Amino acid sequence: MEPPSPFFQFFSLFLLVSSYPNAFTHTALAEGVTPEEAKQLRDEVRGMFYHAFDGYMEHAFPLDELRPLSCGGEDTLGGYALTLIDSLDMLALLGDRERFAASVEWIGKNLRFDINKTVSVFETTIRVLGGLLSAHLIASDYATVRGMFYHAFDGYMEHAFPLDELRPLSCGGEDTLGGYALTLIDSLDMLALLGDRERFAASVEWIGKNLRFDINKTVSVFETTIRVLGGLLSAHLIASDYATGMKIQSYDNQLLNLAEDLARRLLPAFDTPTGIPFGSVNLLHGVDEHESKAKPSASLSCISPYIQITSTAGGGTLTLEFGVLSRLTNDPIFEQVTKNAVRGIWARRSKLNLVGAHINVFTGEWTQKDAGIGTSIDSFYEYLLKAYILLGDEEYLFIFQEAYGAAMHYLYNDPWYVEVNMDSATIVWPLFNSLQAFWPGLQVLAGDINPAIRTHSAFFTVWKRYGFTPEGFNLATLSVQQGQKSYPLRPELIESTYWLYKATRDPRYLDAGRDMVASLQYGARCPCGYCHISDVEFHTQEDHMESFFLAETVKYLWLLFDFAVGPDNLVENGPYKYIFSTEGHLLPATPQISLVQEHCSYLGAFCKGLGFIHESHTSEIATDLQEANGSRSDGGQGHTGIPVYSTSFETTATVGMIKGIPTPAPAYELFSFKNGFCPGLSHGQKFGISFVGSDTAYQYESAYNREPTISQTHLVAVVPNKSSADSLSYIDNDHDKLQESSEGGSESGASPLPQDAFRIE
Repeated sequence: MEPPSPFFQFFSLFLLVSSYPNAFTHTALAEGVTPEEAKQLRDEVRGMFYHAFDGYMEHAFPLDELRPLSCGGEDTLGGYALTLIDSLDMLALLGDRERFAASVEWIGKNLRFDINKTVSVFETTIRVLGGLLSAHLIASDYATVRGMFYHAFDGYMEHAFPLDELRPLSCGGEDTLGGYALTLIDSLDMLALLGDRERFAASVEWIGKNLRFDINKTVSVFETTIRVLGGLLSAHLIASDYATGMKIQSYDNQLLNLAEDLARRLLPAFDTPTGIPFGSVNLLHGVDEHESKAKPSASLSCISPYIQITSTAGGGTLTLEFGVLSRLTNDPIFEQVTKNAVRGIWARRSKLNLVGAHINVFTGEWTQKDAGIGTSIDSFYEYLLKAYILLGDEEYLFIFQEAYGAAMHYLYNDPWYVEVNMDSATIVWPLFNSLQAFWPGLQVLAGDINPAIRTHSAFFTVWKRYGFTPEGFNLATLSVQQGQKSYPLRPELIESTYWLYKATRDPRYLDAGRDMVASLQYGARCPCGYCHISDVEFHTQEDHMESFFLAETVKYLWLLFDFAVGPDNLVENGPYKYIFSTEGHLLPATPQISLVQEHCSYLGAFCKGLGFIHESHTSEIATDLQEANGSRSDGGQGHTGIPVYSTSFETTATVGMIKGIPTPAPAYELFSFKNGFCPGLSHGQKFGISFVGSDTAYQYESAYNREPTISQTHLVAVVPNKSSADSLSYIDNDHDKLQESSEGGSESGASPLPQDAFRIE
């Protein structure tokens, strides 16, 4: 057997020292190799590759292989630049876009096989045919997704604009939200990501001149916030900043002014006894006086347009957009009302730290007590963590840690998630719904990689079985849930695939992305765009295309493959770190927004940069307890000597925000904060948030009866005790394998985990 080529060895070694979930990393760290040393090893392997590759290109190309001692070349196989072909995907893996593109172009123009050469079938197949196919897949995936975006975007602009959304089968349009060119607004930052300066500038100019919100339309507060407000803010931050490379010279804050006008028209929705907003509001008239004083409806069937019942996600997924707007306008009202909404929801959680799906905004009573991570709740969890990262408000982190710990404790049946009663944790709904698929991506952001890998693998088996994820998949019958057979072009599983590839660089996620592209191309593509799938079992197309297909679905696919060929976009190479909103909009951690250096009070504030201080909601008992613990606020530091708020903002290779454990791989870089916390104080004591039960009010108490410890380098974290280092392969898409996936985690997850299943670090 022939020995492996040097470039295969470099490729393998680079993967070995770069990937997060692999034996080398775990063994090396166990034997005392630090993350910094592992990074040095990776860089050394990179240097080895370029020493050899540059030598070949300078002294041997276009011959097959290099003579490294004599600095010459030789034809050893067929005389067709063998080493260059064999190195193509390594160039892509290293992110060397320039050399990868140049090499592909040269090979396409110059390589021919109609030559009088006798070659080894085996070597020619594995080196040449394999190298060409690998490079083709990498290059074509990227180009295909770009083409998908423009097929749909051009279809919208030609057949539907300025209506809200496209009818891709009939090549028409429809107003679905407010009648203000929704799809164009939702696509703005994707145009910028693609570097399409001409269309981005033209779109911004049109919106600035023509868009108005003084219209008699009743709109969804949630959808209008994440799609329109988020789209305007993201595009404003790109168009107004030279550092993004997409600044528009004539731009004069038109989008920011529109965003502020829109947000002020949404503010009346927050005027409720609980602080949790109405589900909808009229942009011209606000909340009708009769409605705002009406008694709560007895049932969902008689709810008026100003819905008195709202979902947990609808009330708790507004903090990013409104918070960014406050930071940009120096007006605290937007950030305050959305934070009050989160507090209103969290104060009504159960003793298990679970929240239900729907709540009455007047009475604060839960009208649907099913707790889960999917429909009606999903982005509530997402925005807790992201609001902490982007806005720097520690309170969101405390809530996230408690909420995430409870979700993993009561909802996680490894690798699936179920819905339970929020009070008793009794399973009420053994269902995978497609909105749950965002969760592995959130876990990557939180640093909980191993369960994210297992859950993504399970979710992907559903995609492979049907070609799409249905809205509901019954885990008891292992079949599509009746009445939930559609796939409305949702992005959540694709989003998690992107984040897991960034975190691990495992090529399985590129393979998953290719499957998703193929499904969309062959099952959902239609004359003017991409169609909803009304039945995943028969791939029946429906004449509708949501704006989030362009804002999220295609965006995450494009970012996945762009990252694979060497990222060249704002997200990876731009001037800031970006947080994605739940609609996929880019929100940068600029100093003005994140104010990392401006944290100045233990009890919660962003004081200097914004010119205002948030009202302290800390109770008297909390103040007394702080004194007892010797941790009264003192210039941002407790008397323990450990900073309460970080005064440093680092960009390091980390696995996420919660564990705070660095990895040696550079594939995933996020914000790294050092935090210290006062022992002995619960979140409710620090911030004055107590339970509001249906019968009695009682002070917050940790569901796990654990107290945080002080650490100078790690965040307070909820960490599973259970070892999850097992490697996973994808499960085949037949019924038996799905059954195996469903039952495989039953030992550890079929019932709620024991009380000591989590610990505080």
